[in-house]
Amino acid sequence: MAEQLERSRARTVQLTDAVDTDDLVKQHSKLMSPLVWDYAHIANQEELWLVRDVGGREPLRQDIDELYDAFQHARADRPALPLLGPSETRAYVTEVRDKVLDVLDHVTFDPGRELVDNAFAFGMIAQHEQQHDETMLATHQLRAGAPVLDAPAPPAGRQLPAEVFIPGGVFEMGTSIEPWALDNERPAHPVQVAPYVIDTAPVTNGDYLRFVLAGGYDDPRWWSEAGWAHVRKASLVAPRFWSEADGQWWRLRFGHQEQLPLDEPVMHVCFYEAEAYAKWAGKRLPTEAEWEFAARFDPVSGRTRRFPWGDDSPGPQHANLGQRHLRPAPAGAYPAGASPLGVEQLIGDVWEWTSSDFRPYPGFRAWPYDEYSLVFFGPDYKVLRGGSFGTDEVIARGTFRNWDYPIRRQIFAGFRCARDPRPEELPGAGSTGGLA
Repeated sequence: MAEQLERSRARTVQLTDAVDTDDLVKQHSKLMSPLVWDYAHIANQEELWLVRDVGGREPLRQDIDELYDAFQHARADRPALPLLGPSETRAYVTEVRDKVLDVLDHVTFDPGRELVDNAFAFGMIAQHEQQHDETMLATHQLRAGAPVLDAPAPPAGRQLPAEVFIPGGVFEMGTSIEPWALDNERPAHPVQVAPYVIDTAPVTNGDYLRFVLAGGYDDPRWWSEAGWAHVRKASLVAPRFWSEADGQWWRLRFGHQEQLPLDEPVMHVCFYEAEAYAKWAGKRLPTEAEWEFAARFDPVSGRTRRFPWGDDSPGPQHANLGQRHLRPAPAGAYPAGASPLGVEQLIGDVWEWTSSDFRPYPGFRAWPYDEYSLVFFGPDYKVLRGGSFGTDEVIARGTFRNWDYPIRRQIFAGFRCARDPRPEELPGAGSTGGLA
């Protein structure tokens, strides 16, 4: 557990030490907090849950609880708060972590005490820090100036069949046994999925560029009413961070202006853009259940796996995670990460929009606090699945559910398409699996 906490902290330090004091306290977008707020918020949550609740220790900085309560102040308003400065934040972060490691040395993981059973509270805090690390990585993408982050290129891709036929069936969606699963992933419950066809890999930049060049952003036929209204209001013409000059398309990535890599999954598109592309392509977005069925169901054993490749935790051969490469990998880069049904790159690279609203599973129980999931359920938020290149392995379970407003584009989000099968593709009509 200490290793998980230290791994998360090393990433946080990397993201905050990469910039100077001015960049730490600056708000790079009204959609995001200053990096220094995220840093202190991470420590404050760690103090609340692990030092005070689990450890029963005296508060270190009860006076700042309200400043770093995400529900008390909108992101746009946080720069005006009397926040801790960078040096004071680092001192607080260090003091909290010292207390937490001492608590960890003395805690008894009592199965009768739900918060510490299977080290849940520690796992929750490790995940919380990694979630904010991905948020801070998104802030880095929004900052202006010279690049400050670097990483090696991902592995090369390979040619894949365009689609996979999924026979459907009943599977166990969600989990009741994953020790660090959060409340919206629970409980496991049977779900019937009808046959469908799904893209083998996420939609690439090259795929999406064809939609752009075909005038997709100027044609209301492809957009929902809400999507078309948003396109007009926001003057959208292409994914965020794309630009065109003299017939060449470019992408801005962490301060690097580079030619658009056509074989990488498209990224920084909102739900409405994903939905419009799917309609233009004669398809649709998959439901959340369809996504999870393709990612976890093993038709040979009839069992639902933890991950597409099995039950082992993600390795570098399985998926592009943890900002290891600072970009999505080309389509076909991770054959070892394929699901038993032949669908690839379901974990890592880009979060994938689904058509589903964020709703509780049958038997849902808000725990250990209402504000993690309960207050967000409803039609305002769409579900994203699978994680991105910026998501850590401690989060990237096959059951993990992310959600956001359908207009959001600063997140590392892309999508893959699905469609209903044609009659000749159904069992008994000669279909055996992968479709070219």
